[in-house]
Amino acid sequence: MSASLCEPTAPPPDPTLPPLLAPGAATALLDAYRPGADRFLASPRHTLLAHGTAAEIPHDTRPLTRRVRDTLDARRRAGDPAPVVVGSLPFAADAPHALAVPDSVRWAPPLHEDPLIALPVAPAEDTDWQLREVPSAERYAEAVAAAVTRMQAGEFDKVVLARTLELTAQREPDLTAMLRRLARRDPAGYTFAVPSGAGRTLIGASPELLVARRNGRLVANPLAGSAPRSADLAEDVRRAAALLESAKDLHEHAVVVDAVREALAPYSTGLEVPARPTLVRTAAMWHLSTTVTGELADPAVSALELASALHPTPAVCGTPTDVARSVIAESEPFDRGPYTGMVGWQDADGNGEWVVTIRCAEAEGRTLRLFAGAGVVAASSPQAETAETGAKFRTFLSAVGASL
Repeated sequence: MSASLCEPTAPPPDPTLPPLLAPGAATALLDAYRPGADRFLASPRHTLLAHGTAAEIPHDTRPLTRRVRDTLDARRRAGDPAPVVVGSLPFAADAPHALAVPDSVRWAPPLHEDPLIALPVAPAEDTDWQLREVPSAERYAEAVAAAVTRMQAGEFDKVVLARTLELTAQREPDLTAMLRRLARRDPAGYTFAVPSGAGRTLIGASPELLVARRNGRLVANPLAGSAPRSADLAEDVRRAAALLESAKDLHEHAVVVDAVREALAPYSTGLEVPARPTLVRTAAMWHLSTTVTGELADPAVSALELASALHPTPAVCGTPTDVARSVIAESEPFDRGPYTGMVGWQDADGNGEWVVTIRCAEAEGRTLRLFAGAGVVAASSPQAETAETGAKFRTFLSAVGASL
């Protein structure tokens, strides 16, 4: 994603660590990542590598935003000058999160500004992956067709339906090398690798900022409406132009933007929402994009509070939300877990950024579980939506040397 289209928050300084400003600083953090002990997040604004766990955000009856604030305040009182919470939250509100305050955090400029990110990376090793589609492409298309029929009857307006690919190998995948390939494929996007549970790692490269908060200002960048890229330049441009004029995709995008506007309006003064979307691109996809900005009405509101007010947007769930959730539960034969949740960070002053957890996989032992979804509206084609999920899988398949 182009850094000019969104304005994620700037990292807080960590006076306990020397600044990393020289060329190569961002790729040094990327190369230093080790699964299990580390949490890596890269955005168009900065690169973060967190090590160890100083405190975990507890699971109790207090609101999550309160638990995060209390934990960060306690770390600050204990002598940590710049505590940060890092991690992921799942799609389902009642599912356990994976949030922690690390022992140490190192910051660097964004990957896309690091000249060393252009150096070639070793290709994925030849691996005899065993692939299993859950559901199959045929079953997925049937679920899309059933949802379209219900929407045409007026039951609801939109639902996002997903499917998974389970990849199993003879040995555990090299997550460090996988992360490097993902980062180099889209260095101006949001690349992440964080623990998501005991023995599990959430790894991916999302194009979508849910919300960022910096010193009293908020930015959200909803994406909805997509088209696969083409290796042929003329065809790639034609697809981009067609996406900008697609009535189906423009409607899908407008539904999401309206929901973001409605969710953020109570927290903001002077919310600015462009009248028409623009385009952003990843290595695999074109997306319709709108950047929403505003000033906070209450400067005490944190990035996580804003993210919680937005989640789940129609871009990952549908509308009306409650109906879409029930359709997802009926149609998807798997638990989404962290997929279509959010991943990010927040400091003790409430600054932070949270990214929509898409274009990702969850690694556990010798298995990688990939996720991809498509927004389904009344004008959707089951074949087109199935093809869209296949195109979205390519972001990750290319990083592991597999194909669908």
